[in-house]
Amino acid sequence: MRLILMSAVSALALSACGEPAGEAPQEETGAAETVGETALTYPETPTVDVADIYESAAEGEVAVADPYRWLEADVRQSEEVRAWVEAQNAVTFSYLDTLPGREAISERLTELYDYERFSLPEKEGGRYFFSRNDGLQDQSVYYVQDEAGAEPRMLLDPNTWSEDGTVALAGTWPSPDGRYVAYQVQDGGSDWRTIRVVDVETGEQLGDEIEWVKFSGVSWAKDGSGFYYSRYPEPEAGEEFTSLNLDQAAYFHTLGTGQGEDRLIISNPESPEVGWRVGETNDGNYLVIYSSKGTDGNGVRILDLSQPEAEPVVIFDGFANNHSYVGNDGESFLFFTDLDAPNGRVVRVDLSDPATLTDVIAEGEAPIQGVSFVGGHLVVERLEDVKSAVSVYTPQGEFVREVELPGIGTASGFSGEPDDAETFYAFTSFNRPTTIYRYDVETGQSEVFREPELTFNPDDYVVSQVFYESTGGVEVPMFIVHHRDVTPDGSQPTLLYGYGGFAISLTPNFSVSNLQWMEMGGVYAMANLRGGTEYGRDWHDAGRLFNKQNVFDDFINAAEELIDLGWTSPDNLAVYGRSNGGLLVGAVVNQRPELFAAALPAVGVMDMLRFNQFTAGRFWVDDYGSPQDPEMFDYLRLYSPYHNIEEGADYPAVLVTTADTDDRVVPGHSFKYIAALQAAETGDDPALIRIETRAGHGAGTPVSKIIEETADRWAFIARHTGLDLSAYGAEESEAGSGAAH
Repeated sequence: MRLILMSAVSALALSACGEPAGEAPQEETGAAETVGETALTYPETPTVDVADIYESAAEGEVAVADPYRWLEADVRQSEEVRAWVEAQNAVTFSYLDTLPGREAISERLTELYDYERFSLPEKEGGRYFFSRNDGLQDQSVYYVQDEAGAEPRMLLDPNTWSEDGTVALAGTWPSPDGRYVAYQVQDGGSDWRTIRVVDVETGEQLGDEIEWVKFSGVSWAKDGSGFYYSRYPEPEAGEEFTSLNLDQAAYFHTLGTGQGEDRLIISNPESPEVGWRVGETNDGNYLVIYSSKGTDGNGVRILDLSQPEAEPVVIFDGFANNHSYVGNDGESFLFFTDLDAPNGRVVRVDLSDPATLTDVIAEGEAPIQGVSFVGGHLVVERLEDVKSAVSVYTPQGEFVREVELPGIGTASGFSGEPDDAETFYAFTSFNRPTTIYRYDVETGQSEVFREPELTFNPDDYVVSQVFYESTGGVEVPMFIVHHRDVTPDGSQPTLLYGYGGFAISLTPNFSVSNLQWMEMGGVYAMANLRGGTEYGRDWHDAGRLFNKQNVFDDFINAAEELIDLGWTSPDNLAVYGRSNGGLLVGAVVNQRPELFAAALPAVGVMDMLRFNQFTAGRFWVDDYGSPQDPEMFDYLRLYSPYHNIEEGADYPAVLVTTADTDDRVVPGHSFKYIAALQAAETGDDPALIRIETRAGHGAGTPVSKIIEETADRWAFIARHTGLDLSAYGAEESEAGSGAAH
């Protein structure tokens, strides 16, 4: 069984509410901006007379106006919002069409993406299962290899499921005997999933189909008779993509039966905010039951499946810490936990004495990111100054060896069963596409299993790491990556990326898009802000709730460090972030608009007073706090991007990106934010929004759409950071520099 130190809902989620009844649009706003020789006239956005009453610790009852409330309505349900989207896109694409180099960027990106990519293989029943993309396929294809050395054969091709490539394969789970694969289908980027089952031998679809699954994997029974999963009740018609996600329950589905016959494992209607996940132990004798209320912290119970009348034994209660099952030997269980160990530890606990935890692998200075029990050993992944280090131990916690990694970067994988002789891991870095390695757990030997063919030289790109001081005297790491020919001259076009939240660590990772930015002459920087777990739970806690301003300070100080190091200037610096990172960009642009030339807030959480009203937004209270809490309301109101646009300030060029079918961070956030930004007097640079269709929050987005959106982003920030694209295109294609085929 594989453990990744990540909560059940590790990514952001948000939704758009229906158009308020009886609130007809009143006055209208519109604005025009001049950019060089191009005059932009933004669509007129009606306002409504709506205000919410909040309790403030400092002021008592406070009325907060929300003039663009009507833009929260689901695009699928509201003709008015749909018309507004079309009008905004018309202005945005008219502007993007004028940008030099946009077509050349798109053509070059298409060349760069055209290389073979593989997922980590999964071994079940002697068969190997993996995904492969030949380069430009919108969706990766799922294959099975019946034994080592056999010719792989296609099992599932999601490219045939829709004409536009927006129906994706969102997860696969082979049965323990390798006979079946349960898989999830994602339509148009939505977080809702449908579970189906395919026969591996024949390729035929079974009749099993399960709807209304969200934030859930699939866990097979060891006998292959069926599987466990979690789902929500069917939403009311018209509220599928807006209503809060409550009452998640765990079920067991027996193959060959209808969803209505699935056996309820556990739920708690009296506490609808609690969600459940379950799965059998490696030996199939016990059921591990997880409970959670948000994105941080979970409870754990163990149920003895051999005793029909047994009650679950509580191992970890409440939601204050994170715990995950690693393995067991009878009633003796191994868990990963951050209880009394901010950097994590592996403990042993016996069912006969669940209150006693014994260290197997004690907490160290480097935070643990993942633990697996494979090949009779424990494989522990850590981060050492945001770079992977992997160690192997006996089940008793005795150190065996370090895994010799091929360089400085990110290693992931190491999944499998306790009796597997082999496991697989992926390794990547900023200048190194993902290579898959086979690892012999007994001997410690690694060998290349699959690697991409490169037509660029990784040594042409320089990766460095710096540490800079931020609020409270904290040292924050930042990676700086660029082509070897690019040197600090005080005016290099630079893109700074960040996230800073939800215990998500940003580690070295290869990106075709980022490679192209550097190939064009740009500098790429990634700051490891507080709010992630690059340095364990304490690093996360230092960037959430009443510490959230630390995240913004870290990002601002990263920008100033790039300037102080002589790389760039405020006239040449762009910032980019997605989801919680979109909130980050929106907040820092409000706080320091003069520091940046361009900003790319993508699928961002922009209304911090209403984020918890839709879909899974309620989970994020763990990181953000609740706006219904008077003290938290005062804090959230101080940095909410939608509520803090500074009238009359000279803002950078802003290109907001979102998707009309995003039901995680619903597009209403971005819609309201850009409407307010366009209505304010914020200088001469453009404030635009690019709204993708059927693309969701990001997962499952077709390669063709990724290329189109990236080309628009890069052309936009190139224009506003001074990156000269006049000669870009033909000479790069001819030289082949930077291509990964």
